Amino acid sequence: MNYQMITYEKRDAVAVLTLNQPELLNALSAAMLGEVLEALAEVRQDNRVRALVLTANGKLFSAGAQLNELLHGGEAGLSRGANVARMMDGVFNPVVAQLRELPVPVVVALNGGVAGGAVGLALAADVIIAARSAYFYLPFVPKLGLVPDLGSSWFLERLLGGPRALALTLTGGRWSAEQAERWGMIHACVDAEALSGQAMDVARQLAALPAHGVIEARSVFDAARGNSLAQQLTYETDRQRELLDRPTFEQGAQAFLAKREPQFPGRESGVMNTH
Repeated sequence: MNYQMITYEKRDAVAVLTLNQPELLNALSAAMLGEVLEALAEVRQDNRVRALVLTANGKLFSAGAQLNELLHGGEAGLSRGANVARMMDGVFNPVVAQLRELPVPVVVALNGGVAGGAVGLALAADVIIAARSAYFYLPFVPKLGLVPDLGSSWFLERLLGGPRALALTLTGGRWSAEQAERWGMIHACVDAEALSGQAMDVARQLAALPAHGVIEARSVFDAARGNSLAQQLTYETDRQRELLDRPTFEQGAQAFLAKREPQFPGRESGVMNTH
């Protein structure tokens, strides 16, 4: 596949998807995110890929939506809001949803600032590692009279709690990667020169997981957010009832007892949880 606005490459079992319009601050357009969707389809179809790193070239991860496209793009005869809603339904929202549902772990290497809707794009990852120069910025309400989108409201409420998420939204909050690490939003904050190597190290570690591991891990914590303790205990028991009967558990247990690292089969042999 020949991409114009992103790059996509495979490094053994790890795919690397890079937003690659630094001259436009990697602003999110329908065309760019259409290419991201195509790359995610490649990840889904290639069972040799067992982890994904999402990053960007340039000084920013992304400045958010491309405002000229929001102002002037779309189909004649439709209101601006109707045109943007069509873009969101057709391309923008599916990117966030597919990242969250990808059958492999997703690591975001946050190379720089992330603003607006791109905050949701970054927070859709399973693991976020940020350069110390990176930051998060929410201009929606004070600058544009809009609400946070691309899932950023959903992620921020769960990561920061309602009061802090609301305050940051109303004030047009901008906070550093180091603050995000202290708040528990991201996995790690590292020096810029170490970012790529650390992200790849984590991605390779995650690529060695059982093929169904990321789906199960996401699902158990998603369930925990809405369950009572009793309900969650039942959920955990139900999942263990199934997972203990899979070959993966016996392989892992035997490796643990033998004091060696387990070698799990790839995605082509994995069974995904649809619980």
